[in-house]
Amino acid sequence: MKHATAASWLIIINPNAGYRAGEKDWPKIESLLLSHSFEFEAVFTERPSHAIEIARKAVESGYRRIIAVGGDGTLNEVVNGIFQQNIVPADEVTLGMITVGTGNDWGRMYDFPGKYEKAIRILSKGRTFLQDVGKVKYRYDSEDKSRYFINMAGMGYDALVARKTNILKARGKGGPLSYLYNLLAGLFQYESIHLNIVVDDQQIIDEKVFSMSIGICRYNGGGMMQLPTAIPDDGLFDITVIRKTSRLRIVRNIRKLYDGSFVQLPEVSTYTGSKISITSTPRHSIFLETDGESLGHSPLDFELIPKAIRLIVRKRALKQFGGYQDDSPDGVED
Repeated sequence: MKHATAASWLIIINPNAGYRAGEKDWPKIESLLLSHSFEFEAVFTERPSHAIEIARKAVESGYRRIIAVGGDGTLNEVVNGIFQQNIVPADEVTLGMITVGTGNDWGRMYDFPGKYEKAIRILSKGRTFLQDVGKVKYRYDSEDKSRYFINMAGMGYDALVARKTNILKARGKGGPLSYLYNLLAGLFQYESIHLNIVVDDQQIIDEKVFSMSIGICRYNGGGMMQLPTAIPDDGLFDITVIRKTSRLRIVRNIRKLYDGSFVQLPEVSTYTGSKISITSTPRHSIFLETDGESLGHSPLDFELIPKAIRLIVRKRALKQFGGYQDDSPDGVED
């Protein structure tokens, strides 16, 4: 990796994202970046978690501007790499995204375009937004581990569906429809788990829970609005808990996941908070995913880091959230 200049971007490409769209579409993306006068070095990931290592080394080598080319998992890895380095505060690194994945739920939050030309035009304007970041401590086998995330964490049934979907992705069969398929198929092998949930030092749940989401943005699973009122820079996690319910009731209400109206069901409760602790009975029985990546299991501890990552987003999406920093040379709407 070259040492960066002030104008340099590092482009981190996941070649496997979006049914290998990262690899197939890179020549077109590269051409568009050059046509918009980007000065960059491009690096392809070679294995899971490789983008974490690349991003960390990039910041240590002087890069302060990074673009992830991939899906939500690629973006998650790059964020973790930025937070793992100790050279500069994470918010001094500007992070952009070109979505080529199958879910693209972070991009959906900001109405970020899937068309490469439009996405690169937005990146070239350089409008940045300081978004909150989540950090979760969890167990993997007998080890204590931690992970940062910028979209959503899922537990219980959500984590099971993510794990099954990730297995299909590894076989080249992933995507939003596979998530929906696993959402239905997994019902016949999953049982609700007893959880004790504490938010900001107050116990909110001590009973059997079917599924739970904690996050900063609103969507996961390829467009399901699990946290319909989330605001990405308010300094709070949004929390949705679905208590134990029947399989038939779940099937009848799946469509309500896509518009967020499922939160009005009596077995669903919503909360906000900045610190969350979750224990399960049995102790290690609830599993975790963050930004679609399957991780470990309980006990779980979540911490919200306010306005901790600088992201390039489109101007019109920010009107619903509030302030942004406009570093672009003009005030043209995108």
